[in-house]
Amino acid sequence: MGLVTGACLAEAGHEVMCTDIDAGRIAQLNAGGVPIYEEHLDEVLASAHKAGRISYTTDTGEAIRFGDAIFICVGTPPREDGSADLSAIDHVAQQIAAEAKNSKIVVEKSTVPARTGQELKRALEAYSRGGNIKFSVVSNPEFLREGTAVYDFFHPDRIVVGVDNEAASDKMREIYKPILDKRFKCPLHKNACPSEPKGEFLVTTINSAELIKHASNSFLALKISYANVIADLCEKLDGNVEQVTHAMGLDPRIGGQFLKAGLGFGGFCFPKDIQAFIQLSASVGIDFEILKAAENVNKERIERFLEKVNKALWVVKGKRLAVLGLAFKANTDDIRFAPAIDVIRRLLEEGAQIHATDPEAVEKARKVLPGVTFHSDPYETLKDAHAALVCTEWRVFKNLDWERAGKLMARKLVVDGRNLFSPQKMADLGFEYHSFGRV
Repeated sequence: MGLVTGACLAEAGHEVMCTDIDAGRIAQLNAGGVPIYEEHLDEVLASAHKAGRISYTTDTGEAIRFGDAIFICVGTPPREDGSADLSAIDHVAQQIAAEAKNSKIVVEKSTVPARTGQELKRALEAYSRGGNIKFSVVSNPEFLREGTAVYDFFHPDRIVVGVDNEAASDKMREIYKPILDKRFKCPLHKNACPSEPKGEFLVTTINSAELIKHASNSFLALKISYANVIADLCEKLDGNVEQVTHAMGLDPRIGGQFLKAGLGFGGFCFPKDIQAFIQLSASVGIDFEILKAAENVNKERIERFLEKVNKALWVVKGKRLAVLGLAFKANTDDIRFAPAIDVIRRLLEEGAQIHATDPEAVEKARKVLPGVTFHSDPYETLKDAHAALVCTEWRVFKNLDWERAGKLMARKLVVDGRNLFSPQKMADLGFEYHSFGRV
């Protein structure tokens, strides 16, 4: 999120300096590399670098003194009780107060619980020890989807800024003005996109902006869990979850997005944010039972998937299993809270031989999954496999030649955790095929 924000703001015409405590990451960026995979990020960074509008440093003080507006993009990981760990935010506040030489706009970009902005402002004042420098705190939650984050930045459906003074609102409007201008030449299209509506610029209180982020992510997670319960119901009543959710989604009051049954949601945002929202609600006496239920449904998806695998194979021990997909979703290399990682660990415990592949996430997975054989070629992964387990909805897997794959496999069995394929087509190819909510 931080690197995408910096790159896109630079591409929009601003001068940007990015800082990180990871010296290796900064060195890689300074050498022209990109430390994460995100579609189009490499080309936007290259363009911003060529224009001389982006730079990188490990000297946090240098970056603080450089910027008129400071975007805080540090992690807010969950603590054991599910609440957000805000120690990195506090540490940044100390650095800003110590290094700032003139007034700054301090922008919360990290996902934080409501009232964090109030505490951040209080911390900045306390750490500056009553100095003359003024800090304006702004909440500016991000709504970037991993895998399409660059596109989302240039085509926002809304830009939310939570402020407590009009001057800060005006400054944030100035920062985002190029993005909202219909004449802006989107680098992904190489020209203006007049046919695409620009998002609304929403000014709210700081607390409301912080709530908007958690409320949005939690609702999307809720839709996914709802679709998964419908899938389980379809399996018991001989229904088809895709037919049900498609019809539901045609209702404009519901919408079809995120009504996708399968292995459930992963990644760093949804699991973390739903837990933080539950804890925040509990702290003020609100029992958010519906979110607890959504969280429990999501946790059960791994068990449901493994039940399908065990039932199909009868005995898992000693079987060679091909796992297609390691990232929590397609078009990213992020394996944090990825369902595939939990699936693999459980199958290794049962004595399976795991061969796995992913277009982007292999190197990250290799560090956390000892005992797994990794391949760059999906067909090598499928060779001699007793089953193919689809865990990530990469297009390359959907486009595989399954007739060829079937000839390589020891058994023509596919357990599809993402409902990528047509059950009838897989049956026509001679595969035993299992998915979610389609019988």
